[in-house]
Amino acid sequence: MIVARTIAELRAALQSRPGDGAVGLVPTMGALHEGHATLLRSARATDAVVVMSIFVNPTQFNEQADLAAYPRTEDADLALAEAEGVDVVFAPEAAEMYPAGFATTVSVAGPIAETLEGAQRGRAHFDGVATVVTKLLLAALPDRAYFGAKDAQQVAVIRRFVADLGIPVELVVCPTSRDSDGLARSSRNTRLTPDERARALAIPRALQAVRDAAADGVADAGALRARALEELDAAGIHPEYVAFVHPDTFAPVAEVDGPVLVAVAARVGRTRLIDNTVIGGA
Repeated sequence: MIVARTIAELRAALQSRPGDGAVGLVPTMGALHEGHATLLRSARATDAVVVMSIFVNPTQFNEQADLAAYPRTEDADLALAEAEGVDVVFAPEAAEMYPAGFATTVSVAGPIAETLEGAQRGRAHFDGVATVVTKLLLAALPDRAYFGAKDAQQVAVIRRFVADLGIPVELVVCPTSRDSDGLARSSRNTRLTPDERARALAIPRALQAVRDAAADGVADAGALRARALEELDAAGIHPEYVAFVHPDTFAPVAEVDGPVLVAVAARVGRTRLIDNTVIGGA
């Protein structure tokens, strides 16, 4: 496994690989867990060359304390990457991605980037995501890039700018990876105390309550939201949002008459968690 620290080293490593097989890219911010491993396995099963990036992107953090607290476990991450058959790890420093004089931002307009996470974390959050993912795609020039469905709004933003800019990459979205208790896997889960983790399970329960109600024929988004809030309130969780939106545009939905993304964000203790599900058919 090759570890590249610069874009030039990454490109040289990819050019030195034998053959002309497809390249799969799995962007990460490190602190890898089983959720990341599932993305790597998907790439390994499909692509001849698997590239994984490790970069804690400072421009997408609206809270400096959150950036400072984000776990950095490179040795363990590299060991997991090698065990999963990654060919090249791209692990740059911030100065490599944002050199002196850097003055360009990729920005997506509209509800897709300005609501929910965009509203809670600030408009600059998705600008940071869009800019760094664009840079990663241009650095590796992959045939496919792999993302998890838990970050549904991030995926929608990436789909939008990839289409708008004509970037020749296929986006592969893998199902949300969950622990055996149903909690969506996240690098932030390690911050939860045992009591907080038990309370956090109300988030997947709330989504299940919405799925069950929708399956029973409840179509009014307000009524479905009330079901979710019952589960969250019982655990003492006061969500930042429980939203029902179109999965591509993130426009709010009042009635379920097609696919609807149900997205939840909440703080449990000091830890901010997100999760989602899709109801109303494929």
